[in-house]
Amino acid sequence: MDFHTEQVGDIMVVELPGKNLDAGNSQEFKRDISSLLEANSKVVFDMSKLGFVDSSGCGAILSCLKKVKSQRGELKICGLQDRVSDLFKLMRLERIFDIKPSKEDAINAF
Repeated sequence: MDFHTEQVGDIMVVELPGKNLDAGNSQEFKRDISSLLEANSKVVFDMSKLGFVDSSGCGAILSCLKKVKSQRGELKICGLQDRVSDLFKLMRLERIFDIKPSKEDAINAF
């Protein structure tokens, strides 16, 4: 899985690729994102292109949060489309993740 990344100071912004993060690609996502998470302690996931996330995708994103926090880092999420935002609210993930409306808001929240 190829990630479009942008370094903003000491913050790594990662645009999550594809339209879906689900059981079909969540293992690949976790494997391929691992090196980016190990190299950066301040990470923003720009999820503006994702139109669908299932429970496997949520689990993959949660594992990323756990990995970053284990390194004393922070992970912020931005750009949730309505459908994904509704799922995060349903699963109460907005209590776990620091979710911002825009990439700029997420960057400024560090």
